[in-house]
Amino acid sequence: MKSHNPTSPEDFLWGVDIGGTKIEAVITNKNAPEQALYRRRVPTERDGGYTHILNQIRKLVKEMETLSGQRSPDKIGFGTPGVSDPTTGILRNSNTICLNGQRLEHDLSAILGVEALLANDANCFALAETLLGAAQGKEVVMGLILGTGVGGGIVIHGHAISGLHGIAGEWGHNTMRGEEAPCYCGKKGCIEQVFSGPALEKFYLHQSGHALTLRDIVSQAGLGDWKAQETLERLQEKFAEAIAGPINIIDPDAIVIGGGVGNIDLLYTDTTRDKITQHIFNNELKTELLRPALGDSAGVFGAALLVR
Repeated sequence: MKSHNPTSPEDFLWGVDIGGTKIEAVITNKNAPEQALYRRRVPTERDGGYTHILNQIRKLVKEMETLSGQRSPDKIGFGTPGVSDPTTGILRNSNTICLNGQRLEHDLSAILGVEALLANDANCFALAETLLGAAQGKEVVMGLILGTGVGGGIVIHGHAISGLHGIAGEWGHNTMRGEEAPCYCGKKGCIEQVFSGPALEKFYLHQSGHALTLRDIVSQAGLGDWKAQETLERLQEKFAEAIAGPINIIDPDAIVIGGGVGNIDLLYTDTTRDKITQHIFNNELKTELLRPALGDSAGVFGAALLVR
């Protein structure tokens, strides 16, 4: 049997999470991936453009090599904003605009001399929460990111599903009945424009004439502000309607809800479950609605798990 150095690169998983403001890297033990052996961040500095971001990633990987005393492995997982087209390799729908239209996977492989494995940030979130976090032991999991935007990822039997077009789980850009708010994607009434954080803040402003952050809206609702209560009721009603589609289609064991909106207690109540049940093709809801266990670690750990 072939032996190997117990501290060789093949014993570790490397992941990089490319965010709008920061790029984070982690090295974990392949046999205990929940343990971050080394972790480091650099600023994205996206105003510097696409080539600058590539150089920041290369800088980060070199720093991780120095920190760990290991050369980088043959494969590194990357969590990205946006979706990489499986056919062309071109990234699209990223809110870091300079990444759009670029062959990011190809360029990362070239600049680092490794095989770059890409998945969008929602897929990485879902994968990490399934294997290491709140949904451990579940066979079919949907991970939702409800924050400034709305995204989703699907994990089946421990593997993140990308789909033919790379858009599996892109729940936030399904349109809702009766909603007309324009979306940057070109459609109207997308879920993202109905109950993302900014969408709820906009609704409250329209109803009350006052601008509040989502956190303050939640606080005001608890103090009897009926416009704030109306805003949260809108979230509850629209979430219940919108999540029924994925439940009918993939029938998940669990749904993990991340992002700022996912912190709102209302989403996990029996009332919300009852409202979802009214929309699904079943007379009861067994799917668990879970809070994430990994916090902001999910993205970078999910990226590392891509190379298992």
